[in-house]
Amino acid sequence: MGKGFFNVPIAVNEPVKSYAPGSPEREAVAEAYKTMFNSKTEVPMYINGKDVKTGNTRTMSPPHDHKHIVGEYHLAEQSHVNQAIATALEARKTWSQLPWEQRAGIFLKAAELIAGPYRAKINAATMIAQSKTVHQAEIDAACELIDFLRFNVQFMTDIYHEQPESTSGAWNRLEYRPLEGFTYAVTPFNFTAIAANLPACMAMMGNVVVWKPSDSQIFSAKVIMDVFREAGVPDGVINVVFGDPVMITNTVMASPDFSGLHFTGSTHIFKELWKQIGNNIHNYKTYPRIVGETGGKDFIVAHKSAHAQQVATAISRGAFEFQGQKCSAASRAYVPSNLWPEVKASVIKDVNSFTIGSPEDMSNFITAVIHEGSFDKLAKYIDEAKADADAEIIVGGGYDKSKGYFIEPTVIVTSNPKYTTMCTELFGPVITIYVYDENDYTTTLKLVDETSEYALTGAILSTDRYAIQEATNILQNAAGNFYINDKPTGAVVGQQPFGGARASGTNDKAGSALNLLRWVSPRMIKETFVTPTDYRYPFLEE
Repeated sequence: MGKGFFNVPIAVNEPVKSYAPGSPEREAVAEAYKTMFNSKTEVPMYINGKDVKTGNTRTMSPPHDHKHIVGEYHLAEQSHVNQAIATALEARKTWSQLPWEQRAGIFLKAAELIAGPYRAKINAATMIAQSKTVHQAEIDAACELIDFLRFNVQFMTDIYHEQPESTSGAWNRLEYRPLEGFTYAVTPFNFTAIAANLPACMAMMGNVVVWKPSDSQIFSAKVIMDVFREAGVPDGVINVVFGDPVMITNTVMASPDFSGLHFTGSTHIFKELWKQIGNNIHNYKTYPRIVGETGGKDFIVAHKSAHAQQVATAISRGAFEFQGQKCSAASRAYVPSNLWPEVKASVIKDVNSFTIGSPEDMSNFITAVIHEGSFDKLAKYIDEAKADADAEIIVGGGYDKSKGYFIEPTVIVTSNPKYTTMCTELFGPVITIYVYDENDYTTTLKLVDETSEYALTGAILSTDRYAIQEATNILQNAAGNFYINDKPTGAVVGQQPFGGARASGTNDKAGSALNLLRWVSPRMIKETFVTPTDYRYPFLEE
C-alpha cells in the first residue's frame, strides 16, 4: 500500500504460514497449545495498568473438551466499571495530547510482537478458547490482527495528511481530535483479531477505552492485553472488564462522558444498545458515535454458466470453515437445476471427507461450536429439518456434546425458498440449498434480495459477464461485501474492507480509513495572516 510516516513501509499484509507437517511454526504452536491447555491460567481484569482480581471467578473450558478447565477469570462489580471509566478519563488528559506518530509506534510494535514472539501463543490460545484449526487461528489471530495494526497506522497517516486548501491570506488546517469522553468496545468470540481491533483502533486515534470481551474469548483476550502492555499502551488507555454484560453496559451508558460504541455481535443486542443510547441521549455531553457489525444470512448464487466444482468448493469452504461461525459464512445457496446433480455429488463427497475433532490434531478440518447454547440451537433446527416435508438433509445431520460441542457439517436441501433455515441466522455448520429452474435466474436474484433482513456478504459464480452484471445490480443492497466467482468469506485488511448494511450493521468498513474516521471529531482551524481593520467592504465605498 505504500510507505507511512518517516518513509517506513508499514501497510503490508502479513504472509500466512503453512503449518505443514514438520514445519517450525507447526512445532511451535503445538508446544504452546500443550503448555496452555495443561496450565491453569488466571485472567484478572485490567484497569489503570493493574491486574484486578475480585475473587468472584468463572472457569474457562475449550468448546471441544468442555469438561477440561484451562483457567478462570475474575468478574467485575459495578465499582470496577466505574473505576475503569474514571481511569480512562484521567488517562485521556495525556493520551489525547500524545503526538500521533508516538501512538503509531506503540501499535506497530504490537504488530511485530504478534508476528514474532507471541505468534504461537496467540494462535494456540485461539485454538483452545475458540476451537479454531491452526489455519483458521493463523489467518485470524496472527495475520488479520497484524494487518489491522499495520494498516490502521497507514490509514491514520492518510487521514491526518488530508487537509483543506489554504490561500496566501489564510492557513486552513484540520485537527483530528479524539472523541471527547471515553469509548466502549464490545467484542465477539469468533475473531481474536476483531476483539483486539475494536479497542485498538479507537485508542490509536487518541481515544480511551473500556473493553468488554465475549465471555467465550477471554482466554485469548489475555494474550492480546499482554501484547498491548509489552508494546507500551499507557495505563488507563485500554481497560478490560469481564462479567455481567447488562450491568457493565448500563454503567457505561449511564456516564455523561460516554462518547462512542464499537460493537460486533448479535443484531438484537446492537439494536437494544442503540435504543439505550437514544433513551439516554439527554444525559450525554456529546452525541455518541455508534458503529456496529452484526448478523448475516450470507448467500451463494450460482448461474447456469458456472463451473459445478467451483460452486461446490465455494459451498464447502464458505459454509463450513470455522464451523460456519464467521459473520460472513455462507448459510444459504441457490443452485441452478442444470448444475445441481454435479454440485450435490461434490458437496457430499467434500463433507464426507471432513475430519472432525480437537484442533490439537492439526489434520482436522472441523472442530466444535462455541458453547452449549449454540449447540442446542443448531441441533433443534437440524431435528426440525429431519421432520419437515419441504426439507431434506443430504449429508451430515449428526451431533454429539458428550465431550465437545460437535455438530456435523450439515447440508439441507429445501423446496421452499423461504424455509426457516433459508431466512434465520444459525451461526453454525449448516447450509440450506434451494435448487431453482436454471432459466429463472432473474426471479431468483430478486428472491435472494428479498429473503433476508441481513446484508453482510454474498457471492455470485458465473462465467457469463452479463449474468454477473445483472446480479451486481439486483443485489446492490443485499451485501456490503460482494464476491464474484469466490466464496463469501475471507476479507483481507486493506484489500476488502468489511461490513454490511440493513440488519447487518452500520457498514463502517473495518480494515479501512472509513472506520477510523468515526473515532475522530475534526476541528477546523483558520489562521488569518493579515487581519482586517475596517468593517467596510468595497461595495460600501463612494
